[in-house]
Amino acid sequence: MSWMGFGTYDDGAGLKPALALGEKLYDLQQVVKAGAPPAKQEWLAPEGVRAMLGDWQEAQAWLKAAAPLAEGRAQEGGLKPVPDAARIAPPYVPQRIFCAASNYAEHASEMGTELAAKAQSKPYMFLKLSNTVIGDGDTILMPPETRMLDWEIELAAVIGKRGRRIPVEDALSHVAGYTVINDISARDLNVRSDYPFKHDWFQGKCHDTFAPIGPWIVPAWQIPEPQAVRMRLDVNGEPMQEDTTANMIWTVREQISYLSTIVTLEPGDVVATGTPTGVGMGRGIYLKSGDRLVASIEGIGKLSNEVKAEAL
Repeated sequence: MSWMGFGTYDDGAGLKPALALGEKLYDLQQVVKAGAPPAKQEWLAPEGVRAMLGDWQEAQAWLKAAAPLAEGRAQEGGLKPVPDAARIAPPYVPQRIFCAASNYAEHASEMGTELAAKAQSKPYMFLKLSNTVIGDGDTILMPPETRMLDWEIELAAVIGKRGRRIPVEDALSHVAGYTVINDISARDLNVRSDYPFKHDWFQGKCHDTFAPIGPWIVPAWQIPEPQAVRMRLDVNGEPMQEDTTANMIWTVREQISYLSTIVTLEPGDVVATGTPTGVGMGRGIYLKSGDRLVASIEGIGKLSNEVKAEAL
């Protein structure tokens, strides 16, 4: 068994949890019927992925046993993938998405941001809300209030174990898995001149559809070192961002540890760990209706979305 993920699909009759094997989805109930170990009923429900994250110690043991059996049955023809026409939904809808700002030095430079030395600083985090979440193939709606819609590919860590004041060296033990997130941003709405505060992260980052996430979650044991992963984002087939997580200022471990000094991290929380250089603002170009984005991360997969002007 070389690779697997878990996520959610919609066949028109509702949401269903699934295994991802070889970038094909297999219905979780069908996996059990094909001979995998029995699964908890809540894992097989429409919110099965969320339930698995809330019970991660048992769920990951089940996944490790079920995935190779499912792969074998699929190769034998005894387990069929879900139809290609099925929609890949977000793996689940997180209630809290913690996002890291200016976490790559070259990205900070392209944005004109001057950073303090790491030894004299700490991570800068902000929140995105659940209304921003969409899945692979879903449409990013461009609000009429912006003319500067931008992209930001990021590695997202999905929390699977509750924790408060987590030591840096223990942080990855709280991660259930990783997925791709695209932190869509309205750059012209990120700034304000009517208040003495320079930035308005809520106005610029929290519109509906501004957080494509997916296409599934890859368990953390398959990405043992999150600081050695390559990322790429294309717009209309042209590469815009291409970098490695090795260039983060604050590592995934450090971000999790820092966040846990402020809030208790809960299963299902997402930590979007920052974007590398190559965003539209740094290039002086922005998204328009009809543009197609493909965000891909090594070892996880591709997250594709099209931009459409929001109807008034």
